Amino acid sequence: MRFACDTGGTFTDLIVEEDSGALSMYKAPTTPADPVTGVLDALALAAADRDLELHELLARGQTLIHGTTHAINAIITGNTARTAFLTTAGHPDVLVLREGGRIEPFNFVAAYPEPYIARSLTFEVPERINSAGEPHTPLDELAVRAIIEELKASEVEAVAVCFLWSISNPSHELRVGELLEENLPGVPYTLSHLINPALREYRRASATAIDASLKPLMGKYLGGLTDRLAAAGFVGRTLVLTSQGGMLDASDLAQKPIHAINSGPSMAPIAGRNYADIESASANVIIADTGGTTYDVSLVRDGRIPLTKETWIGQPFRGHMTGFPSIDIKSVGAGGGSIAWVDAGGLLHVGPQSAGAVPGPVCYGAGGTEPTVTDACVTLGYLDPGYFLGGTMDLDAAGARNAVEGHVAVPLGLSVEEAAASILSVATENMVQAISDITVDQGIDPANAVLIGGGGAAGLNSIYIARRLGCPSLLIPETGAGLSAAGALMADLTNEYRATFFTTSDAFDEVGVNRTLEDLRAEAQAFIDGPGSNAVSSRTEFSVEARYASQVWEIEVPLPMDRFTSSDELETLNEAFHAMHERIFAIRDPGSVIEYVGWTVTARCGLRDSGLGRLGAGKGHEVSGTRRVYFADDGAVDAAVHDFETMAVAQKFQGPAIIESPFTTVIADSATGFERTASGSLLMQP
Repeated sequence: MRFACDTGGTFTDLIVEEDSGALSMYKAPTTPADPVTGVLDALALAAADRDLELHELLARGQTLIHGTTHAINAIITGNTARTAFLTTAGHPDVLVLREGGRIEPFNFVAAYPEPYIARSLTFEVPERINSAGEPHTPLDELAVRAIIEELKASEVEAVAVCFLWSISNPSHELRVGELLEENLPGVPYTLSHLINPALREYRRASATAIDASLKPLMGKYLGGLTDRLAAAGFVGRTLVLTSQGGMLDASDLAQKPIHAINSGPSMAPIAGRNYADIESASANVIIADTGGTTYDVSLVRDGRIPLTKETWIGQPFRGHMTGFPSIDIKSVGAGGGSIAWVDAGGLLHVGPQSAGAVPGPVCYGAGGTEPTVTDACVTLGYLDPGYFLGGTMDLDAAGARNAVEGHVAVPLGLSVEEAAASILSVATENMVQAISDITVDQGIDPANAVLIGGGGAAGLNSIYIARRLGCPSLLIPETGAGLSAAGALMADLTNEYRATFFTTSDAFDEVGVNRTLEDLRAEAQAFIDGPGSNAVSSRTEFSVEARYASQVWEIEVPLPMDRFTSSDELETLNEAFHAMHERIFAIRDPGSVIEYVGWTVTARCGLRDSGLGRLGAGKGHEVSGTRRVYFADDGAVDAAVHDFETMAVAQKFQGPAIIESPFTTVIADSATGFERTASGSLLMQP
């Protein structure tokens, strides 16, 4: 038996896979102050469903795979550790200046973004290594000790250390690490050459700062998770998902928590690709995962899940860059718990503030006072107050309506229904713009793609998103309410090893490259022989970052070989770079010198040898026939109510309609047709 658990900002999703392959799904409210409680609560629901005690269920489990938005939510809400930044003297503004880009170069009203770590907690260390790895200025250890005393006085909770050219010679960073352990025991720190041995200074510094700031939070979280699971009776293996679309042992990820930033969301495209392959012939798939706090958008392009190094938390250039290749996911502060508010100028906004799980939307009756997207949907009649989470949680419809009226309808001079519809419309537009960033801006026409709606709140406005984008079809998988958890069951155990070694095509250092690849291969093999020793399959993948001479940015090229022994292999690599450059930029320049900069080896260990199973047949629930709802284009109408789990297969329906399951509600206005497919998904034509 395997458990896949995804902790979101509002709900914790659990999918249990039996040894037979049958699936069952559960949802429990997330407890922000103690997210492990949400995991245990979801597992308790699964145990009760089987008439078992929790310890009896856990004793049957071989693996628990865990994805969490805990890290990214902490960054978005500013709840990371108080972190200090140590950098080479003379370079204190690397996190302030960033890379100099701007979204709107002529908008002089936009405030300059704050650095990830404030200048007041940035300390300049007298030292300098040159690009050849030679000491230029010796490390001043007395100055470091004095800085550490300042760190004590400032009560910092973590330390990030990023020195110039530490990727060529890490001795100064390593020594500072020793001094921190000696003089600041118990305070976690991150060294840039270990976490992200990348050439670009800002990206390396940003990755180091983010990783350090997450260590206290994620160390406590992951340590508490494994300890409490063990105390509850779990004796299996705990794995945590990474932003690269793989997973690592919880103890390994606690040492580099930056990889958990898009932990849960990274699984949505893996699940989306699987479901799209079953139901659609489209090579391009848009995956939209609607949580309570964030809206995560990803893409499958020509059957491949793209990776990006331009991973920003927030807006490009205004947010913070992780500096790591990861599945290309755009996250915005728009979800079921996003708060609607009217500014002083009378404009309606939705998010990025979120009610989260505590106090949650007003309709939860847990102390929330500001209207959210969920409150708007209750007011519009989309959500049945008596059948939320399968009837296990009653909603306060009157409270939701009063909040929408007082905070939005009255200030804007609208009826309550118009105000609620406007909240949903603004949230929809925020989501559409996130999708445009990852499709239209990259040359992909959404009209040639299928939209996958994932997350418990996806069904509330996905038809509007699909219609706004021109997507011909919308697919809500049967596990869509727990899409990331479903993807976790399909993921591989993965780790990535990188090194910087500069050489060129006209003066190729074969010995140096082979030495670099051999070192990386050895690290990858140690991972395969260690954590991956019980895998059903394993493989290593090699790639290189390269550019034409005088170009600013590199592109990643899969290596056709893992070792160079002749000039023919170099020519093969050169041609692979030319071909990749032409594919991306529609031009090649075979007469130019190619610069090879960064080398990567990825170890992948497969933990399953078959596809994902199906959800067990649900009991369904008795529907009322019709429900009075309000659609922006139709006004107040009587919508047919269908039970998702017991709908007839391949029978075509037409809106207005509401399709309900214990985990999600899907709306269909009068312009929308829909049917249940043989694989259990809901296929809609907006």
